[in-house]
Amino acid sequence: MDKKTLLRLGLALTAIGVFGWRHFASAPAASEDAHAAPVMAIAANAKTFTLGTLAFKACELPQKHSGATTSAFCAPFAAAENRADPSGRKIDLRLALIKSDANVADRDIVVFLAGGPGQAAIDTWPGIAPAFAPLLEHHHVLLLDQRGTGGSNALECKADENEQGGDAGFDAAKVRARTQACLADVARHADPRYYTTTDAVADLEAVRQALGAPRLDLVGVSYGTRLAQQYAMRHAEGVRSIVLDSAVPNAAALGQDFAVNLDAALKLQFAECVKAPACHKAFGDPMVSLFALRDALQQHPQDYRYRDPVTFETTTKRLSGDTLAGLVRLFAYTPETAALLPLSIAQGLKGDDTPLAGQTQVLRGDMSELSANAMQLSVVCSEDVDRLAPRPQDETSLLGNDLVRSIQAACDVWPRGARPADFNAPLKTDIPVLILAGAFDPVTPPRYGEDIVANLSHGRLLVAAGQGHNVIGRGCLPKLVGEFVDKLDPKGLAAQCVEQLGPTPAFVNFNGASP
Repeated sequence: MDKKTLLRLGLALTAIGVFGWRHFASAPAASEDAHAAPVMAIAANAKTFTLGTLAFKACELPQKHSGATTSAFCAPFAAAENRADPSGRKIDLRLALIKSDANVADRDIVVFLAGGPGQAAIDTWPGIAPAFAPLLEHHHVLLLDQRGTGGSNALECKADENEQGGDAGFDAAKVRARTQACLADVARHADPRYYTTTDAVADLEAVRQALGAPRLDLVGVSYGTRLAQQYAMRHAEGVRSIVLDSAVPNAAALGQDFAVNLDAALKLQFAECVKAPACHKAFGDPMVSLFALRDALQQHPQDYRYRDPVTFETTTKRLSGDTLAGLVRLFAYTPETAALLPLSIAQGLKGDDTPLAGQTQVLRGDMSELSANAMQLSVVCSEDVDRLAPRPQDETSLLGNDLVRSIQAACDVWPRGARPADFNAPLKTDIPVLILAGAFDPVTPPRYGEDIVANLSHGRLLVAAGQGHNVIGRGCLPKLVGEFVDKLDPKGLAAQCVEQLGPTPAFVNFNGASP
């Protein structure tokens, strides 16, 4: 599959995430575990230590696109690619531990589960680390690159060196051919059938046992919430608490609701502009303008030149209706970039595509690398594609049905792993669960959180006003997450601050929002 096709899937799938066996074990009441005994004291100047059977050594985790590193402790860990054939291929999983600030940490360990599918926990850590600062006061944080990502036998595909700018629209034959080429790359070192969420659940449990079977505090973001729920449904005895940021219910098929969710989020975001007199006077209804720009670009795609904000090189690209839709989706992820949309759309209607297109590289960032990771196909083709179908009501949406058709075409080629029969059953547990959602999330709207919390006896949903996707680092939320993991009392959190976050006012010109 070419890099662009994977990018379309990657941008769509990035930020989602979330499974089950028969009966769910009960978690101990909060009072039993609120003041856990220490796991062990790790000296401030320690270079090595052992947890369970894992020997950790001090290491530096490189931060992508910079010369900086993150101090951590790393331990080797290998797993059978196919657990039904333990004598077969072994894969090395990249594992790191971020030491707690405390001299003696609590015995439970926080685990960060990254999104995507396709993001690596260790590569993603620098961007999300500030949100974990309150957790590190009392807990170690475990980072495990999910198999198929980062340093865990990543399923990466070569980019098409002949790829040109622009988007010619959906071509099923081309998608299948490029997927076949991608599969040929991956098959040299991996069998894609064994890189699913279910396999990742087994890996995490194997790591927990190797650590001496501590209880885990799972913190999943987007797709990582799927992994968190699936793990809790299979290994409830190993889970102390769960935080789900931008969560997807087990019943949801990744990709099916992307079109409707984006349109709904844009309407909410643009309603803020309509309510603000200066913004409404400048732009009218941005939703109407957006579809007018989309239709114009569908008929007449535009070539544009801009100076890349990352490399500073002058670049020529083509902006079509399809690429506009994908770019707008990226803008909608955060309130700061969403605030630029009304102005950028208005400029596009005037023939100036630079405000929209010039931000492409900045907004995509590491997503361009995620787009080359085919582990997402192993997940979606095994777990979701048989429940996807183009819907007539989505044809007129901004995204339309091409993404669903692209996933279906790719999965015609990609090998599929096994999916447990109860994979889509809801998580039903009395483990303490805190769910975080952004009111304007274009991918995982608050109704997803409502669906999940309805089956929890000890859960709570917090909706961050005016926020988009991935909110754990916003405002007071890091503090609330830290308090939740310490006290295991989601309903006792004083969370009024979450309602005070609010959206970022829309820019009415390039100087900013109206006073």
